[in-house]
Amino acid sequence: MSSSPSSWPLVLLVALWCMVARESHGASNNVKVGSISKVEDAENFHIYYGQTFKVIKNAIDGKSYLLIQNTSRMAVRTKYCTSRIKSYVIPLLNYSVDTQSSQGGVPVSFFELLGLLGSLKGITSDAVASPCLLKLCEAGEVVKLDKGAEEVSQFAAHFISDTDQIQTCNFANFFPLSEGTPLQRAEWIKFLGAFTNLETKANQVYDAVKASYTCLSQMAANKTKSFKPIVAWMEYDINGGVWCFTKEPHKLKFVEDAGGENIDTSINKVTYNVSDPDDLEALHAILCTVDAVIDETLSSDPQNYTQKTFLENINLEDNSCFAFNQSIWRYDKRVRNGTTLDWYDGAISQPNLVLADIVEALFPTGNYTTSFFRNIAKGEGVIDISPDMCDRDASLPLVPIIPACG
Repeated sequence: MSSSPSSWPLVLLVALWCMVARESHGASNNVKVGSISKVEDAENFHIYYGQTFKVIKNAIDGKSYLLIQNTSRMAVRTKYCTSRIKSYVIPLLNYSVDTQSSQGGVPVSFFELLGLLGSLKGITSDAVASPCLLKLCEAGEVVKLDKGAEEVSQFAAHFISDTDQIQTCNFANFFPLSEGTPLQRAEWIKFLGAFTNLETKANQVYDAVKASYTCLSQMAANKTKSFKPIVAWMEYDINGGVWCFTKEPHKLKFVEDAGGENIDTSINKVTYNVSDPDDLEALHAILCTVDAVIDETLSSDPQNYTQKTFLENINLEDNSCFAFNQSIWRYDKRVRNGTTLDWYDGAISQPNLVLADIVEALFPTGNYTTSFFRNIAKGEGVIDISPDMCDRDASLPLVPIIPACG
């Protein structure tokens, strides 16, 4: 997607540019201009470059983030913290991350891919899915902080995804989940790259992930089957006894790009109450038409969420008459302490691995090991994430995994 300023309020952008230009007049000539990073797919942030500064327009909070190079005169003379503008001196020497939310907080895998864990000094919860971050926490190199603004104000930046909380001047809204497609979410690595002068690395990672995703999608489209496999991506509300099919765009996009067909386009009913005989009959009728099920029902004990659990939730004793009986998938394969799923972290920054998983689910080869999905119809269990799984130097960039494609 083009990063043309025409998509943003020109008056605000020009005004900010003029203010910065006045402050940076006469800046040292030895300041190096950072690598240009162009936002091509994501819709909720854009990056603009000056000689000694950058501006990120963030649609999440409606603010402009002025990123000032620490070698410029403007770095010591300029500080903005208004309803429209925040300023940060870059590259960041230290930062903290809000890792506490119902969906895992800020995905730290983006920081790992850029090699930034060495500068991470605080997190608001140890409910994270990164073995290396857990290892740093055990060693005391990263401390657990209160979520309050006072304690995190000591850092150069505090990255959050919960926009409803009270924010101070160093808060930065990092929210890939706001985007509608898998690749749009993954491109938020460029947002972090701008804060740390690592645009070149961010571009390399995103380009590799995007190329892998595109190749896998093209490969899936060439699968020789008369009809596309039909997928029911569904969730059960245990308290309400109600099933519903997902409408989230990025999940539907995964199925389409994996060569499948979403069931959503063929039905118009939203929810199905298993205690209502008519609803239950209608649900069973729909499930008779599908080839694979992705069950995203929340569970506090994923290890014990099995095929038997699923069958009980749809009020069936036997699913042998259903086409999906050998293909019931969940994305809780990698989990920390039974509650923190890597689905809300690594799967966001590396959607090519998710796509590879779903391609294997729809067109099984038997020689590919999935990263995030497990087939409970075949008794596949979960992997418990622990600090001892970190077998690399956490201060170095995490190399993205590129599945075979061909």
